Amino acid sequence: MKSLYDCLKPGLTKAYKSNGHWAANKWANWERFSKVGYRSDTHGGRFVQNYSNKIGAKAYGKYDATKKMPVGSTLAKPSFTVGADGRAAMGPLFIMEKMTRGWNKATSDWRYAMIMPGGKLFGMTKGKNSAGMKFCQDCHEGAEDNDLMFFMPEEYRR
Repeated sequence: MKSLYDCLKPGLTKAYKSNGHWAANKWANWERFSKVGYRSDTHGGRFVQNYSNKIGAKAYGKYDATKKMPVGSTLAKPSFTVGADGRAAMGPLFIMEKMTRGWNKATSDWRYAMIMPGGKLFGMTKGKNSAGMKFCQDCHEGAEDNDLMFFMPEEYRR
């Protein structure tokens, strides 16, 4: 899986370039916290990798011990699928950005966004197609003990 992702990453980096969210143009240079791509049922069964910007990296690296992320923390999950024929296909880029306190109590001040391959913004909390992003909020509410963040299984953590 590592070799496959290493082959896909340059294409994913290019495919997500977007004016829809600033992180779509930056994530590839951030710190990666997953050793390999792992299947995430909460992201449509796609394989994902976990990245954090510099602001959030120290807190995110504490994984389940993290109780609150600093404002400005931005997490990105590029995704891909592997078909029965062994062919890989790009999936969306999932983004979580910690906004200022009081920005949106319902999301614990997280802004969710999804960028499609090709760079099109599918949706963003309190922005374009905000209603389409509610599924992120609904799912992440189940992680209230960790500032609404789920963490990858331990065997995939670096």
